[in-house]
Amino acid sequence: AGIDRGPALIDYIVIAGGGSGGLVSGNGTGPSSGGGAGGLRSGTSLQLGSGVEYTATVGDGASAVCGNAVTAGADGSASSFAGSDITNVVTVGGGGSAVYNGAGRSGGSGGGGGAGTTTSGGSATSGEGNAGGAGHTTGGGGGGGSGAVGVDGTSGAGGAGGAGTANSITGASVTYAGGGGAGGSSGTTVGAGGSGGGGAGAAHGANGTDGTDGLGAGGGGSGTNSGAGSLCSGAGGDGIVIIRMLSSQYTGTVTGSPTVTTDGSYKVVKFTGTGTYTA
Repeated sequence: AGIDRGPALIDYIVIAGGGSGGLVSGNGTGPSSGGGAGGLRSGTSLQLGSGVEYTATVGDGASAVCGNAVTAGADGSASSFAGSDITNVVTVGGGGSAVYNGAGRSGGSGGGGGAGTTTSGGSATSGEGNAGGAGHTTGGGGGGGSGAVGVDGTSGAGGAGGAGTANSITGASVTYAGGGGAGGSSGTTVGAGGSGGGGAGAAHGANGTDGTDGLGAGGGGSGTNSGAGSLCSGAGGDGIVIIRMLSSQYTGTVTGSPTVTTDGSYKVVKFTGTGTYTA
């Protein structure tokens, strides 16, 4: 007979991929804005059924936007932890940033609004994140983070990305899912990335900073570039799925090569790519 491990109760955190920042290259108008963080959901005491296989799907961050043009950022991809006997935990990819006079894209957290006169940050998914910051005539908005709204652009300054959320599921406090900062033009201030891996916006003529992989962070906007040649925005960071349970309840039956660590009397299973766990 097999070992009776009792009902497996897990803690979890599920984070989607972050959105990418915007690109303003060539003779584009207005500074860029920041990408929104991937949606974040966490919880405790989720009961898993003995012998049931659960699938962790990890969303990719949005690719950087490159070229010699004005281009909005792209959305990140969804993440999930799913099984036949639970309510699946699903999170929405971060919203991409806007272009000049455009609204940020909606997502887990929203992308920043473009520089311009009537722009707004993208909206967030309830329970997963926050909206992006609004754009200003001469400053794009920062992307939303899981813990705070992206900062609005102001006269001569891009908004910072919204802060992420600290979580200690691995045994140490880690901040996840920060928003990307807005880029700047000549003489303007760039937006910092939000805590939790958000990519910073770039100064005039420079590439945006990528959001950090494994944190679901938003990418930073590129700097403007009035001359010939290409620039890139910051890519969104890939998401992650982490589950935690008592070592006595851990079966060791996994696919996808997750990282498994021990924290006191607990096992922590960290998926950075798609895989399964059988309880």
